[in-house]
Amino acid sequence: MTPSLWRALGEQAEVWPGRNWPLGATWSPESTNFAVHAPNATGVWLCIGLDGPGEAERRYALSEQSLGIWHGALPDIAPGTRYGYRVDGPHEPEDGMRFDASVLLLDPYALAVSGEAGAAWSVVVDPSFDWQGESPIRRRFLDTVVYELHVKGFTKLHDRIPEEVRGTYAGLGHPVVTDYLRDLGVTAVELLPVHQFFSEPALVERGTVNYWGYNSIGYFAPHAAYAASGDRGQQVTEFKEMVRSLHAAGIEVILDVVYNHTAEAGPDGPTYSFRGYDDRGFYRRIPPGAQHEFDDTYWDVTGCGNTVDTEDPLALRLILDSLRYWVTEMHVDGFRFDLMSALTRTAGTNVVPVDMACRLLTAIGQDPVLRHVKLIAEPWDVSMDGYLVGKMPPPWVEWNDQYRDVIRDFWRGQSAGTQTVATRLAGSSDLYADDGRSAYNSVNFVTAHDGFTVRDLVSYDVKHNEANGEDNRDGSDNNRSWNHGVEGETDDPEIRALRRRQAANLMATLCLSNGVPMLTAGDERGRTQGGNNNAYCQDNEISWVDWRADDAWLDVYETTKSALRLRREHPALRQRHWFEGRPTIVGGPKDLAWLHPSGREMTDEDWYDAGLRTVGMFVSGKPLRTPGPHGEQQIDSSFLLWFHAGAEQVEVYLPDNDWVFAGSVVLSTDPGLPAGRRVEVGEVLTIGARSVVVMEEAAD
Repeated sequence: MTPSLWRALGEQAEVWPGRNWPLGATWSPESTNFAVHAPNATGVWLCIGLDGPGEAERRYALSEQSLGIWHGALPDIAPGTRYGYRVDGPHEPEDGMRFDASVLLLDPYALAVSGEAGAAWSVVVDPSFDWQGESPIRRRFLDTVVYELHVKGFTKLHDRIPEEVRGTYAGLGHPVVTDYLRDLGVTAVELLPVHQFFSEPALVERGTVNYWGYNSIGYFAPHAAYAASGDRGQQVTEFKEMVRSLHAAGIEVILDVVYNHTAEAGPDGPTYSFRGYDDRGFYRRIPPGAQHEFDDTYWDVTGCGNTVDTEDPLALRLILDSLRYWVTEMHVDGFRFDLMSALTRTAGTNVVPVDMACRLLTAIGQDPVLRHVKLIAEPWDVSMDGYLVGKMPPPWVEWNDQYRDVIRDFWRGQSAGTQTVATRLAGSSDLYADDGRSAYNSVNFVTAHDGFTVRDLVSYDVKHNEANGEDNRDGSDNNRSWNHGVEGETDDPEIRALRRRQAANLMATLCLSNGVPMLTAGDERGRTQGGNNNAYCQDNEISWVDWRADDAWLDVYETTKSALRLRREHPALRQRHWFEGRPTIVGGPKDLAWLHPSGREMTDEDWYDAGLRTVGMFVSGKPLRTPGPHGEQQIDSSFLLWFHAGAEQVEVYLPDNDWVFAGSVVLSTDPGLPAGRRVEVGEVLTIGARSVVVMEEAAD
């Protein structure tokens, strides 16, 4: 497509031809190139927002089109300029086309967004930034401790952060935050969605918002509401400054990304961007039957009205371009993919099955940038066949909800024995060893943003989501929680003490299990949501981290910090290779031995004893099976970890052996066995009810 005929010699086109790549708005001092994909459109107008009184926008018809991409360049466009598109074409929903030139559309490749839903503009951005020599950390998963947090909620109530930057990227990059995370032992923050998102109209109508952010609309734009400095491109700079600050503290940045659906919901939902350019291509429809006829019915396995079609070349390109942009330009270190299973679908006749050789997984695995960053899958969607825990291909690691369920059941006294508990403690080999993956392919967690906090997990039997306005119907009923005798907060000192010990047990178990531990922000200090297990619409004190000391469970914090220190300082407690239950050196001890309280090794009968609530885990450090970075033999302390979930105290026998003769307690949730207590082989040790006790081999 080319411009109209010239009217006279010497004319100059108002819109320069530009080029069809890269997509989006590419600024330079001379001109800004605009390129947008709309293959079935009949007309596209670039709209420049005007800040002065009078006319709201100035429109420019794009006359150049190639390969379905409309493009042009304008001189004298300053960074911070607002822009959008109006796109005309057939409105034929039965054929998957919903063009409407009356709607101002966001650029799918916009680097920043200004304004609210229904009145939002894309923003031209100058990408230059002084990274001051910052470079990727590239820490191994083996050495990683993930901390899931919400950008706003983590600092909104922090009294040591300047009020004007609380709840923002600048607040998260503040030294108060980086010092806290580093002191705790965190090595990576996993940020709940920071791609530009909008709240669902139904939430806005009832006076709430989408707090979590799983409703993306701009896959290149940092969410503007989290910026203290402005929304005309300043949010991009502020995000980069946050990353630079976290990296300077040795903390990696992982983004929770929502490529499986968008804020446009179902076919009757609002049109903000993608639907207005290529509805038929971008959103997946139900698969055709034997007649191969197109059916406009949206195919939804996200529970949000639509599912992005990763088989569409331009949808796939957008996802890959977005991922590369956040790595190369924004310097993030990895991604956690929300509802990953929805992105792995390959359409067939009457079905859309999961396909581990799908285009997206194949492309990421071959990409020289993306294959080397941290890739974490939430390996399920809302369908029955989308549950993929243990099935993602290398190099992906996975959220392991089976770890969560087993460990919760163990500590609430509902375990059917210790066999599966031991498997989870040792890295879930039943899920990951069969295809050559390692224990660090399991991201272990006991809580996440979705569900109870640890404090609520030990304080409530059932959910209390009344504040959400859905009559407490929302949120899971399968919480595997226990209130310890009273529902909610109580003044009973015995129950309060037991709850705090149980919270410490959960945190210590998580931090000392083989695999990658993921903590949820505030769990280490007793954050509560008042029993709300689905606080997705609670942008208030229900969700924000309370930094006051008067209600903080600081004993749980100290246990968590100590457990992470042990993990960090001792490679025996974060091993790369699977335990084999046999010596690592001729004549040496087994690398892992499971002990019965009587002192013997666990037998087959013991493993299936549904009444057994205690298991000892002996981990040898002399030497480790894995060599060091230069091939050297690694020697560490040996450890004996006791996990006792019984309601009564238990006596454990420390067996005589040829390798370890004495040690000391280095971590304990039992007040009767404080850290520093020396222990000898042959001794009978009494462990209090519901306790974790970790003993380290003595150096002498």
